[in-house]
Formats: sequence, C-alpha cells, structure tokens
Amino acid sequence: MTVHLIKLCVGADTLAELSDWQSQRLKEFKRAKTTPELMHITRSTPKRAEEVLAGGSLYWVIKGFICARQEIIELRPVTRGGIPSCGLMLDHEMVRVNPRHYRAFQGWRYLAAHEAPKDLILGKNDDDMPDAMRQKLASLGLL
Repeated sequence: MTVHLIKLCVGADTLAELSDWQSQRLKEFKRAKTTPELMHITRSTPKRAEEVLAGGSLYWVIKGFICARQEIIELRPVTRGGIPSCGLMLDHEMVRVNPRHYRAFQGWRYLAAHEAPKDLILGKNDDDMPDAMRQKLASLGLL
C-alpha cells in the first residue's frame, strides 16, 4: 500500500520559485559533471519506508496550500553536520496538484493515498493562471 509524505516548502513563496531553484541545482550538477540528483534532507527516516517507496510522492505545501508533488525514488542515509539524517531522493518532474489548503506544521507528515489531492490536468486556457489566483479560487471552492 502506498503512502506519501507532505512537507512545508521553506524558502520559496511560489511553486515557480521552487521549480526554478531545483532547475538551477540540476544545472549546477551538470556543469560540475556530477550526477544531477534532487535530494531533500530530513532529520528522520520514515518508518514506513516500504510504503513510501511503493509509488509515494513528496507533496509540497507552499503558502498554506498543497501545490505539487514529486515522486520519491529513494531514501538515502546521509550525515549533515555530523547528525544522521535521511535524504529523500526526488524525481525531477514536478507534478502540479489541485490546490488544497493545509495548516502549518513542522517536519513532514504521512499522507494517505486516498487523502492526497489529485493531479491537476491543465487545459489550454488555464496554463498561465497565476498560483495565487488558483489558490484563491480553491479556497473559495471554485476549483
């Protein structure tokens, strides 16, 4: 059974900022001729690792809304500042999801597959809709 993780995105105010930061990071790896990997480091390793690795994604919460997800392809033990941690290895593709309000929290949380927002299927006319507008419409129950 698949389970997802959900995490607040700290340092980016929009999905575009997060996407740009990740793109820049991948370009830096390519310039350095190293394997281009996206890793998000957390303090604790999920105890339900098998369920996370069975198709689970990391759902990003930005400015109070779940906005996107990235598939978790590996959980890698890492050390940061001498402290054992867990590297969430993420797929390069960021998938937008139907925005849903989510309260603030620390760290990450499990997100059951049936509670996860559905992927957003963009049509020709709404590809350019600003994230703030999309979030406002979602908060009003119009999306």
